[in-house]
Amino acid sequence: MTKSERFKAVIEWFTENVPVAETELHYNDPFQLLIAVILSAQCTDKRVNMITPELFKSYPTPEFLAKATPESVFEYIKSVSYPNNKAKHLVGMAKMLTEKFSGKVPSDIDDLQQLPGVGRKTANVIASVVFGKPAMAVDTHVFRVANRIGLTTNSKTPLATEKELVKYIPEKLIPKTHHWLILHGRYVCTARKPNCEHCGITNYCTHFTSLVNSI
Repeated sequence: MTKSERFKAVIEWFTENVPVAETELHYNDPFQLLIAVILSAQCTDKRVNMITPELFKSYPTPEFLAKATPESVFEYIKSVSYPNNKAKHLVGMAKMLTEKFSGKVPSDIDDLQQLPGVGRKTANVIASVVFGKPAMAVDTHVFRVANRIGLTTNSKTPLATEKELVKYIPEKLIPKTHHWLILHGRYVCTARKPNCEHCGITNYCTHFTSLVNSI
């Protein structure tokens, strides 16, 4: 099976079997999603969704959050990973939004990466989910699953993985494929022990093929 054939087969399976694939983070507007994605770094979406309702209620706009102190924000997010740094990032992000972007979340990936706490992965999530751009955000799930299945080969960094994935995925499906890979990695192709018995793409998976051949 060529790489192009593998991509085509995997995408067709997901299209048929997982027609709805979207972020599991709860949000009502681009600003809330930006906050949630920053908080989700090395933290579960479930945990983030538990603490964001009160945070959103207290800081509904960038202008409100920009006037806050990291110490006050910390009290809302102390149960997530790295709360001190994230509290500083959230306040700094809100200040830059108000001062440089008129309180609006920018759609440009380079502009997004200027915001405190926003790396390429977060910028790609916002550009993809909010603005529908063909941006592939590579988190730990996407990085692991893409390599394990065989969609990527020898891609040692998230950026290399991103470039290899977008090369083969139809542009209009890039945002959805991001969610397909995340959800597959979260619930089926898990880090410690992939659940191959309940996986629908084993026929196209290089990891599964190697397991079978080793028996």
